[in-house]
Amino acid sequence: MVTAAGPWDSTGQRTAERDRVVAREHTGGADHGRGSGAAGSPRPAPSAGAVLAALGGTTAPGGGTKAAPADGTAVADVLDPLLEDPALGTHRAASVVDLTTGKRLYGLGGDVPLTPASTTKIATAVAALTALGPDHRLTTRAALEADTGELVLVGGGDPTLTAREDARGLASLRTLAEKTAAALEKRDMRKVTLSYDTTLYAGAEMHPIGVNENLAPVTALMADEARTDDSTSGPAPREGDPADAAARAFAGFLKQHGITASAPGPSKATDRSDTLATVSSPPLSALVERMLTNSDNDLAEALARHTAAASGRPADFDGASAAVGETLKRLGLPVGGARFHDGSGLDRADLVTADLLTALLAEAADPARPQLRPVLTGLPVAGFTGTLAGRYTDGAAGLVRAKTGTLTGVNTLAGTATTPDGHVLAFAFLANETTDPWTAQYTLDKAATSLTS
Repeated sequence: MVTAAGPWDSTGQRTAERDRVVAREHTGGADHGRGSGAAGSPRPAPSAGAVLAALGGTTAPGGGTKAAPADGTAVADVLDPLLEDPALGTHRAASVVDLTTGKRLYGLGGDVPLTPASTTKIATAVAALTALGPDHRLTTRAALEADTGELVLVGGGDPTLTAREDARGLASLRTLAEKTAAALEKRDMRKVTLSYDTTLYAGAEMHPIGVNENLAPVTALMADEARTDDSTSGPAPREGDPADAAARAFAGFLKQHGITASAPGPSKATDRSDTLATVSSPPLSALVERMLTNSDNDLAEALARHTAAASGRPADFDGASAAVGETLKRLGLPVGGARFHDGSGLDRADLVTADLLTALLAEAADPARPQLRPVLTGLPVAGFTGTLAGRYTDGAAGLVRAKTGTLTGVNTLAGTATTPDGHVLAFAFLANETTDPWTAQYTLDKAATSLTS
């Protein structure tokens, strides 16, 4: 019944609901055939409507054909008063499209380019999945220069590479060191000159916003997004030289396996080098979901650069920006007026339209493009996951999935909402020159909630 992917378990219950209830020890709700469970165990989460209904047809779960959702006039009657709120600043735009029928239900300045903030990541996700495919992985490797004995740690542009003991399914720098040490021992080598190669990327490493806890310097080699604390998402202090820090950590892990390495420095692996070991990231589909759920800026910039490389452009800010725009244009999407200057949306010079955002979501919902489905499944679930975990607690929790966007004076929201009759609507709301970010955010949440009732 559900072609657009969950998160669902085999019984039809949303896993996000179940995990959240277990964590908070809440009670109530139908058990979907699970039984009462052990004494004292939390009951299953309350049943709720689908986060995403079937996108491949119009048959309702109970049989028959879904009735069309409210017409454009009815949607306008609901949205117009909300979007006239002064909290939304002096420039605002909106678009609502029925993903089942493709019918446009609402538009307000839908073709006017505005600053999108982090909703830019939806465009980055579509471009990366189109250029690379959902199964693509980012590989970090250790290469030995046979003639000099130099060991080169070659960055593969994977910001999720981890140095932590529990890799949790990510590429592990510790595993790479263990494999490398074993390969060196077979060659009877116990000492190496260590260097690192970041040449997969080109151009400046520093984002135009400068040093900022929302983003590390953009380099092809880093571990744990160059975070210097134990965080895995959100703002955090970062290493000033992520590649050097990763290489030093790698040297420490080599030492644990009996290999002594020199202090690392920058270099470039030659075509004559022998790859001793590799580790690879989860598939791109999972990386896209992580990027969208957590609004991961480091991952967004990495995926934009990989899109550039796959498109034959330099993997720098300019090349990545051009590649994203060109990829979307080839898909036939309405890119008029759009301007991309980064992959994350941190650059205030980025511009997109509400029409482009809903077109991106519609493209991801197209049954003919299953490779783009992670764009929808990665959207935070209202009241449950990612940047929407603490929102919609008294509204459309579980019925809205959306990417948030916030900069000073900018509030945006774009995603999907499920109507009472089972239709899935794509929506995009953009507000620029807002003066009260919390009220603007609340108003946009009310607008999304209104689509579910």
